[in-house]
Amino acid sequence: MPWPINVANYSLCFPHKVCFENFSTSIYYGERIAIAGRNGSGKSSLLQMLSEANRDLRLARIPQTIADFENLSGGERFNRALSLALGEKPDLLLLDEPTNHLDQRNRRNLWRLLKSYPGTLIVATHDRELLRNFPEIIWLIKGGRITVFRGSYDDYEREAEFTRQSILRRADLLKRQKATLHQNLMLEQERAARSRAAGEKKSARKKWTKMAGNLKKMRAEKSRGGALQALGRKREDLSAQLAELRPPEIIKPRFQLDSKTAGDAIVVSVRDGSAGYPGRTVLNNVNLDVGSRKRLALTGPNGSGKTTLLRAIIREADVIRGGHWRTPQPESIGYLDQHYRNLDPRRSALEIIAEANPNWTGIEIRKHLSDFLFRQNREVETAAAFLSGGERLRLSLANIAARPPKLLLLDEITNNIDLETRRHVGAILSRYPAAMILISHDEDFLAEIEAEKWDVLAGQ
Repeated sequence: MPWPINVANYSLCFPHKVCFENFSTSIYYGERIAIAGRNGSGKSSLLQMLSEANRDLRLARIPQTIADFENLSGGERFNRALSLALGEKPDLLLLDEPTNHLDQRNRRNLWRLLKSYPGTLIVATHDRELLRNFPEIIWLIKGGRITVFRGSYDDYEREAEFTRQSILRRADLLKRQKATLHQNLMLEQERAARSRAAGEKKSARKKWTKMAGNLKKMRAEKSRGGALQALGRKREDLSAQLAELRPPEIIKPRFQLDSKTAGDAIVVSVRDGSAGYPGRTVLNNVNLDVGSRKRLALTGPNGSGKTTLLRAIIREADVIRGGHWRTPQPESIGYLDQHYRNLDPRRSALEIIAEANPNWTGIEIRKHLSDFLFRQNREVETAAAFLSGGERLRLSLANIAARPPKLLLLDEITNNIDLETRRHVGAILSRYPAAMILISHDEDFLAEIEAEKWDVLAGQ
């Protein structure tokens, strides 16, 4: 197939929303393109559309979820799938959230591969580091359309902030102009009222003068009224533009502590511990202490046993523990993974929070949900299964915040979430008052919540 690839009028619409419409562009050989946008905006679908429309091109596509290679970790699965794809020497490579599950070593390997790959590369991603350093072009899905931006995501954010400030200045100027016009119109109406009162005392012979004056005043008032309406329309248009560029709302959650949460100085203590599965030991000689306010980030290469350690702490049935373990009872542990298993998919946000804290009134439940940006009836009354990924994550954290456990375990929760939701999660966890153990390869995120790193291999 000759280059460039021409994308003509791509649209993705559903009965309840429009992701994007009439997107047209040209893709040239060797370009590096990143697709960015919120969860549910249509990034993965756009990759699918590109792969289906270009079947006569030598093409490889690696999805977010890789079902093959069951005995490998998520990062190991991706590496295997990428090696097989590159072995086919594709001209076009499509990757969907490639940095999910990758440790720092594998991320560095991925950077090298992306730089050396000679063909055209299109990546759907939320990874800020990837967005900063990889693309030459960004396709940003927002507001029902796709905007093509040439440069890094940092360049885009700087330009968006400049545009936002420009719109704010224009909107402020229009507001002042509208206020001045409104004030002049009020003064004109007052003068007209005084003139009418004086005119009533004049003789009938001068009635025609009064009529002519009134007509002149009416024309002036109509002109000013039209100007006010025009300014109002301009201001509404600027407000709509500003809404697309407005920074996300900031979450400032409050956590409902109880005596159980505020208790022990040491929450987790492991001495000479081991953990694994029937016929296979994954961890040996684990020695670990976690205090009641500790934020511990487990580090180590893919397949080193980070998730196995979390599963051992929560005492999952298929995990075999050895050595001396002192951990909270499972009911005192909150375990949050990428699939939000702490939510009943059949229940609404109102029902979930009411169960988490039965002592709260309906008003208190609504206030708590509002702190986590659940404010509309649709959001609080819809079953969790029908919420977006970002909404389910916020609801999972709201559920935990309603009655914080003694220990919070988080397994790669920043995977597959958009940048706005990631900021929300960072704001929530920065204020979390109890012990926390998490797995994340997002260095910026770990720094934001001030997590201390603990290498599972060095701890053995």
